[in-house]
Amino acid sequence: GLKDLYAGAKEISLETRVLNVSPAKQFSRKDGSPFYLRTMTVYDTNSTASVKLWDDKANLPGIENIKPGDLIKIIKAYVKSDLSGSPTINIGSGSNIEITDNKSDIPTIDKITKDISELQEGQKDLVISGIIDGIVSSMEFTNSRGQPGKALRMRLKGKDGSAMRVVLWGKDESDIPNMISQSAKVRLLGINMKNGNQGLEIHGNDSTIIEIEGSKEAEPVIVRVLSIVSTENGKNMILGVDNKKNIYNIIDNSNSTSICKEGDVIECMPTKVYGNSVTLDSNSFVRKLENDVSLPSLSQIRTKINEVKADGNFCIEAIVLKIPERREIQTKSGESILLSEMFVEDDTGQIWVKGWRNQARLIEKCELGEIISITGVNAKAGLEGRIELTLSAFSKI
Repeated sequence: GLKDLYAGAKEISLETRVLNVSPAKQFSRKDGSPFYLRTMTVYDTNSTASVKLWDDKANLPGIENIKPGDLIKIIKAYVKSDLSGSPTINIGSGSNIEITDNKSDIPTIDKITKDISELQEGQKDLVISGIIDGIVSSMEFTNSRGQPGKALRMRLKGKDGSAMRVVLWGKDESDIPNMISQSAKVRLLGINMKNGNQGLEIHGNDSTIIEIEGSKEAEPVIVRVLSIVSTENGKNMILGVDNKKNIYNIIDNSNSTSICKEGDVIECMPTKVYGNSVTLDSNSFVRKLENDVSLPSLSQIRTKINEVKADGNFCIEAIVLKIPERREIQTKSGESILLSEMFVEDDTGQIWVKGWRNQARLIEKCELGEIISITGVNAKAGLEGRIELTLSAFSKI
């Protein structure tokens, strides 16, 4: 089995199931000649291992058709240790790999899939499932070699309601559907558990396989505009609500919402919809509709402070109890960021409202004793489990 592998073993043959397969990548040898490398992760009843397919073997006929869960025979491979010291199976010129339809005791992918609520520190090569919680976003970063890269970020919720951050390094929006509904089911094949800044996180890479319920085509979204914020570079950030009281964050990169004002009912044909995050660009269109009373107004979707729950997006009305305080916070990278906070209350409770950077300036304009309406604040559990509200780029006071 895989757990018996050791570096230096030669001509090993075994049966395993495929967990995931990466695309083949081209590299250069020292003399400049190209070679190909493809990696896959395989598993048996109690272990996983990484497999490297070199050169011609990276592009074996039919290899593109290998899917997660397939039973394969690895023939005459050799084992070396990788950078972290784990034994890695290498398939070179004298080795081979073939799909087999033998009977096997190795469990199927469905049997090894774990729910978010079951994950623990230190686990690797997992198949996990959960439900999208909030928005899916992409980010760009520079890796340790100074090369630019992309990553996808999301939060997934487990059966018990616990949520975890996910970072998929090397993935971008082309790897996921354009239309992902709120609380879509997700399965990720080939991820590792890592300790991040905010506790345990799920990390994947370019060989992670992403399965998300969704469709290629985005569908129209009909909302009432609750608030419009224009950014410095002229983008409209719109908060909208649909007839099921779902709040949407609409980013307009195309100026197609310039016809709208707060309170309007609009229909958007977006380019992308990820949960509650809607993107409009030059291929999108927006039209104003007649007023529709089935779409709630701002006053109908406001939440009382005592009903605010962590990880939601809310609109509140409250009175300012303490003069807003501002301070500069130093980040690890030495950057100094503006933070403003104010303490507010309504007839059910009191809560802190925070704003960072540009949003800090919104708070500074508030005065003691003023009654304010805040749209689009995110609730987060702060110290000692106290819930705090944080302004986002969509927030308006």
